[in-house]
Amino acid sequence: MAIDMDRMRQKKNLLENRGSGNSNVNFWRPTDNSETTIRILPTSDGDPFKEFWFHYNLEDAQGNKVSGFLSPKKNFGEDDPLDNYIRSLFGDGSEESIKMAKDLMARQRFFSPVIVRGEEDKGVQVWGYGKMVYQNLLNLVLNPEYGDITDPDEGTDLVIHYGKPAGAQFPQTKITPRRRSSNLTEDQEQSTQMLEDIPDFDEIFERKTPETVQQILDDFLLRGDSSSETEETRFGGNGTADTAVDRAFSELTGEMTA
Repeated sequence: MAIDMDRMRQKKNLLENRGSGNSNVNFWRPTDNSETTIRILPTSDGDPFKEFWFHYNLEDAQGNKVSGFLSPKKNFGEDDPLDNYIRSLFGDGSEESIKMAKDLMARQRFFSPVIVRGEEDKGVQVWGYGKMVYQNLLNLVLNPEYGDITDPDEGTDLVIHYGKPAGAQFPQTKITPRRRSSNLTEDQEQSTQMLEDIPDFDEIFERKTPETVQQILDDFLLRGDSSSETEETRFGGNGTADTAVDRAFSELTGEMTA
């Protein structure tokens, strides 16, 4: 039997698109001012919209940005030193403390397995998005005119319009479903393979222990004690508490939160 070249290209793409957590996951994000057609894939538990909470906007003792990580408290109900610290900041009640608490508090994100039309050779990719997009997707699947948009045989492709409208401060995501349902792919074997390649979302992102989170917090506080920067400079500098956090999420998903 000859080598399956499409399969080989998929393996190569997976190898070259390594991210945090599971290195076999290929993340997709829309590019600026783009229109892309995707198909959300069905998951074995019937919920293709996976919810996670991330902490962002921390630095280590050397001033390097710490990659976003899962909140032990929000995701797993575990003891979370950072969550405890955030609560203490809110309890302090000062303007600076509350501002810092809002910057450090966990943010909600959603992820879905998708096939990007025109990039089928890349196989299953993971799309990350915010709450507004999530709400739009829920409204869509609860609309009887569309129903199960993930169905491999009678599902619906989605056109993702991403860009910054005139006068808008941040890029926005608009979702337009195709008028007609369609097969995931005409090749049944390929369709089956795509469904088998949907990643285990419980293993996509690295899960940090409370002890590790404590060390991250200690390094962050050490940086704050030794830095000559003002709180205003380190946490946004324009009076908008979520600005720095939103930028961090943008790097991951290509979408600014509202």
